[in-house]
Amino acid sequence: MRYPSMILFDYGHTLIYEKEEGTLCGTRALMPYIRKNPNNYTAEQIVSHANRFYDAAGAPIRSAGLDYHNLIYQHLLYAYLEIEFSCTPEEVETIFWDNAYPGEPMPGARELIRFLNNSGIRTGVISNMAFSSKSLRARLDRMLPENQFEFIITSSEYLFRKPNKILFELALRKARLSASDVWFCGDNVEADILGAAEAGIYPVWYESSLACPYRKQGQHLPNDCDCLHICDWAELTALLQRLP
Repeated sequence: MRYPSMILFDYGHTLIYEKEEGTLCGTRALMPYIRKNPNNYTAEQIVSHANRFYDAAGAPIRSAGLDYHNLIYQHLLYAYLEIEFSCTPEEVETIFWDNAYPGEPMPGARELIRFLNNSGIRTGVISNMAFSSKSLRARLDRMLPENQFEFIITSSEYLFRKPNKILFELALRKARLSASDVWFCGDNVEADILGAAEAGIYPVWYESSLACPYRKQGQHLPNDCDCLHICDWAELTALLQRLP
């Protein structure tokens, strides 16, 4: 095991715990910002149309291992419904996200980030998500204000979703490091651990005791996958302190 020059992180249920209030809560939070709604759509009706568009396009795109950008999806939805807002598309995205999926740091995440900063270990993020990297950056800066993430890669902006190794290779190019110098931490065995391993990056499987509302239960790691398996961020800190 080699001391890392950089550690990359997944976002959801790795750095931040998201409580799933749901799309209806997110849409209801947007209603006061609507300045034009000629058809008087309710939040429930908006969500019904959103679900229809997701089933027609979003779900097939993701089943192919690809992703779409929320701002494009959002633009289609509200243009179709002839709804206009008094705020920018980026603000619409943030208001929706903050109310549909409010978040807070995973236990020990703040302390881990502080330790990595003090140890001179570089950090970055690779996340499967439709929201923009700008919105994700703002959320991480708000919830983990001590972070020094050099870059944030979202699948929405780079087409592919983890476990496709192209995203991991992109991160290595941004970092200008070889795979042997980098670790990747995540909670999803298929997307994070096997994806990182395929790219030659050392994977760290972070299996928190907190229930995850969207991840499949009963994950199993293949016997031939070499990785570090932890259940608390303090375990990672302790290991790094022991390594030469």
